[in-house]
Amino acid sequence: MAYETLLYEIRHAIGYITINRPEKLNALNRTVMQELLECFQGMQKDNDVRVVILTGAGDKAFAAGADINELAVQTPVVGKETAMRGQKVLDLIENLGKPVIAAINGFALGGGCELAMACTLRVAAENARLGQPEVKLGLIPGYAGTQRLPRLVGKCRALEMLLTGEPVTAPEAHRIGLVNQVVPAPQLVAAAEKLAEKIIANAPLAVKFVLEAVNHGMEMSGAEGQFLEAALFGLCCTTADMKEGTRAFLEKRPAKFTGE
Repeated sequence: MAYETLLYEIRHAIGYITINRPEKLNALNRTVMQELLECFQGMQKDNDVRVVILTGAGDKAFAAGADINELAVQTPVVGKETAMRGQKVLDLIENLGKPVIAAINGFALGGGCELAMACTLRVAAENARLGQPEVKLGLIPGYAGTQRLPRLVGKCRALEMLLTGEPVTAPEAHRIGLVNQVVPAPQLVAAAEKLAEKIIANAPLAVKFVLEAVNHGMEMSGAEGQFLEAALFGLCCTTADMKEGTRAFLEKRPAKFTGE
């Protein structure tokens, strides 16, 4: 399927999605959000895709927020609907059942930062800037930024970013736990691919269950989260991959996982 605002391809079990509006700093208009929804739905169902890498075209921006032309004319009802549509897309990304790595190649502001936070892991170029500047426009984040940011960096630091609207540099984002790695810009995609390859080497169902245990467990009490973990551990014990993984370890050879 051809997209108006996205580029995508699949290579070596990695699905690559690129927001392709460099002239607009990859701003997230309604078309981008709808196409992201459709593209990720396709990636979710495609068994050939084990990990997704999401980035932006050009070297200036991952996604520099929402399209201000669209925001400026929204009514309260339309604004709420817009936020809820965006939350649906980002919830899909977070709960895809496959890891999604954000390769942050420049500005990730507003909706762009929220998009990056919905990804499983984040690798940032040295020139990246991440922030939630909505208060400077008389707004607040609408794609769950007020919820994901404190979960990632803690309430105190999140409130400072949300209330001042000031972005943080890539090194600072790494220091506070907002990104996993900071690398020179020319090495960004390669670093994301290296992470992806390490994940792909592991059992697909175990990777899926880890994502489920963490994402759902964080919204539960400690006891409920432990029960979920135990149930998923039990499911792992029914898989051919668990038998292969343990046998390979005992036989001192690389495991050959099949996702079964």
